[in-house]
Amino acid sequence: MNAPALTIRRCSGAAIEPHLDDIARLRIAVFREWPYLYDGDAAYEAVYLKTYVASPRSVVVLAFDGDAVVGASTGLPMADESPAFREPLERAGHDVDSVFYCGESVLLPQYRGLGLGHRFFDEREAHARSLGGFRWSAFCAVDRSDQDPRCPIGHRGNEAFWRKRGYRPAGGLRASLPWSEIGDGEVMHTLSFWLRPLEDAR
Repeated sequence: MNAPALTIRRCSGAAIEPHLDDIARLRIAVFREWPYLYDGDAAYEAVYLKTYVASPRSVVVLAFDGDAVVGASTGLPMADESPAFREPLERAGHDVDSVFYCGESVLLPQYRGLGLGHRFFDEREAHARSLGGFRWSAFCAVDRSDQDPRCPIGHRGNEAFWRKRGYRPAGGLRASLPWSEIGDGEVMHTLSFWLRPLEDAR
């Protein structure tokens, strides 16, 4: 089977709003998988994604197969993020004005393995550099035990990929965030920060 011809587009701030339903749909579908086990909720998505619409310096990178949105990747200045992500950095003495936050990337399974993971990072890091003033690129990853019985057999994490991108764990720095988990209702989760110097981003 030939690889699909995908189109990549970037949009920011208010221009994200027409795509909110597509982004929410992808988040609900993809984050239902391990390790997030997110029991998607449209009302939660509406509130969460408005953060990106409200920030004029935000970015969403969209992957289209024809007219269908099959992937999305988000980012915004850490100063515009919610307190759940911003405050752990502030408490650790980081200047949040110098950090650009890569929120998440979601991609339908049949489009994985085509290099879009790198493309999503490339586009977000390029957007951050175009804004100027950011020394660091950051993201968070949910903490899960390899011994968790819900972990699929043969599951491979993304740590090697993140390290190849130049990201490293940020010295035990963590955030806490609740979401509804399949079978358990709302659960508080711990997420670890990963950082890299933005000027070295590729």
